[in-house]
Amino acid sequence: MATYIGDTPHDLAGLDPESRQIVLDTLGLVQKRLLPKEKILELDKKEVFPEEIIRQMMGPDIGLQLLFIPEQYGGMGGGARDTCALTREMAKICLGVATAFFAIQLGADPIMFAGTEEQKEKWLGKIAHGDTLVAYAVTEPEAGSNLAALKTKAEPVQNEAGQITGYVINGNKQFISNGGYADFITVLAKAPEGPTFFIVEKGMEGFHQGKGEEKHGIRASNTSPLTFTDVFVPVENLLGGVPGNGLKQANMVFGHTRLMVAALGLGAGEAALEIVIDYAKKRIQFGSPLSEKQGYTHKLVVPNAVRLEAASAYMEEQATRLDAGEKDLQVEGSIAKYFATEAGNKTAEDAIQALGGYGYINEYVVEKIKRDVKITCIYEGTSEIQQNIISTFRWRTTIKSKGNYYGAMAQEMEALHASMPEIGAATYAWAAKALNETIMFVQNHRLTKQQYIMFCLADMMTYVEVGISMARKAKRLIQEESSQAKKIVIMSRIFANEVAEVVTNNTIKIVAGSGLGEEETRSILQEKIGYEKPFLTSYSGLIQDMDAVADLLFGRE
Repeated sequence: MATYIGDTPHDLAGLDPESRQIVLDTLGLVQKRLLPKEKILELDKKEVFPEEIIRQMMGPDIGLQLLFIPEQYGGMGGGARDTCALTREMAKICLGVATAFFAIQLGADPIMFAGTEEQKEKWLGKIAHGDTLVAYAVTEPEAGSNLAALKTKAEPVQNEAGQITGYVINGNKQFISNGGYADFITVLAKAPEGPTFFIVEKGMEGFHQGKGEEKHGIRASNTSPLTFTDVFVPVENLLGGVPGNGLKQANMVFGHTRLMVAALGLGAGEAALEIVIDYAKKRIQFGSPLSEKQGYTHKLVVPNAVRLEAASAYMEEQATRLDAGEKDLQVEGSIAKYFATEAGNKTAEDAIQALGGYGYINEYVVEKIKRDVKITCIYEGTSEIQQNIISTFRWRTTIKSKGNYYGAMAQEMEALHASMPEIGAATYAWAAKALNETIMFVQNHRLTKQQYIMFCLADMMTYVEVGISMARKAKRLIQEESSQAKKIVIMSRIFANEVAEVVTNNTIKIVAGSGLGEEETRSILQEKIGYEKPFLTSYSGLIQDMDAVADLLFGRE
C-alpha cells in the first residue's frame, strides 16, 4: 500500500482501510455484547478489573490483540495507524478497559523492538494465542518517569565455567497497569552494563504481584506494585541477548507508545464531546435548545472540537510516518501525547459544565470520563515531562540547524497560503518564524536553564507543529475533494488563531518577563517578532467561523 508524505510516495506498513474497518466493527460488536453502558458503569462503581472480559477480547473468537502482532508471529500485522484507530475507539467505550488492553501492547513493544527472533516467536506467539496478559514494568516508587534513576538491579549469575546462566533481580516497580494479573511482564532493571529489559513470568520465586491500587479514575483497570526479591531469570529471558541497551530500547518504545496514549486521550475527549452535542440538541432552556445558544457552543463545544481535530491531524501524521519506516520520533510522540491528552482532559472538564447538574451525576457518564482521562496527562510521562522533552530537543535542533528547522515549516506554510489562502497557513507561517526568533532570544540571553521559560517554549513548539499538521490535512482533503474538507478548513483557521494567541502571549511572557527594559522589549517584539499585525489578522472572521463549525457539529445545515 502506498501513500504520500509531502511529495514523496511511501509504502506503508499495516492494514488496508477495509481490513482496519472490519477490526473496528468487531470492537463495536464487542461493546454491545460485553461492554454496554450499564456494565461499564458497574465496573467503575465496584472498581472491578474485568479479567474475564479482557481475556475474551483476546480469545480465538475475537482476538483484538492480533492487530498489533506481526503476521509472522501469528498476528494481523497492523501498523501504527491501525493501533491508534483501535485504541481511540476503545477509549470511547471505557478508558479503564482501554488502558488494560493498551498495557498488553505496551508490554509487547520491548519484545518487538528488542527481542531476538527466538524471543519474538515464543513470547509474541503466546500473546497471539490469546491466553496471556502482559504488563510493562518500568516506573519505580522514587524514580517515576526518570529512567536514569533506575534502582531495580539485575546481578548476573555464572556457572562453574564462568558463563552467565541468568540474572537475579531485586527491586520494586510502581503503578504497573495489569501488574496484578499479568502472566508475564517486560521489566527494566539495571545490569552491570546498564539498564536492560528482562521477561519475568508469573509464579517465579520471589516475584510478588501486589494488591491493586484504589484510584480516582480508570477503575476498570488494574494498577499494582510489583516486588522482586532474589528473582532468578534465565539468560534467555534477557531481551535482545545483550545487556545495557534498555534506555535506547525504552526511548524507541516511547515514540510509539506515547502516540497510543494520545489516541487514548483523544478517544476519551471525543466520547465526552459526543455526549455534550447530543445533550445540547435536546436540552431546552428559555425556549430554545442549548445548541442554538452561541455563548454555550462557542465556549464549551466549538473550541474543544477544534482542538480534538487538530490532535487527530497530528497523531495521524506521525502514525503515518511510523508506518513509512521512520524510527526516531520520540519528540513527535511527546508532542502528540501532550497536546491530545490535555485537549481530551479539557473537553471532559467542559463537558461536565455543559451538562450542568447532570454532568455531575454518574448516569450521564461525563464525570467518569473526566476522572478517567486525567491519567492520560500523567502515565507514560507527565505533561511536564513531555514539555521538558519537547523544549530541550527542539531547542537543540533549532540551534544546530541555525533556524532552518522551523524556517522550513514557515516556508512550507507561505507556499501553502499562496495556493490555498483559506486555510490559515499565513498565520502558521508567522507563528513558526516568531517561534524561531523567540528560541534564538532564549539562547542568546542564556535563559535555557529557566525551566518555566522552556515550558513556555514547549507550548509554542507544540501548538505550531500541531497547527501545521492541521493545515496539511486541510490541504490534502481539498485535493481529495473530501466531504470533510470544509469542516477541517474552517477549523484550521480557528486553530490558527489559537496558535497565534499561544505564540504571542508566551513570547511576551518570555521577552518582557526576562527583565529587559521597556524600550528593548518593545523593539524585540515589534522588529524581530512583528507580532501585532499577524496577531490581529488571525482574528479576522473568527466568530463567523465558530458559527459555521457549530452549524456543522449540530447538523444545522
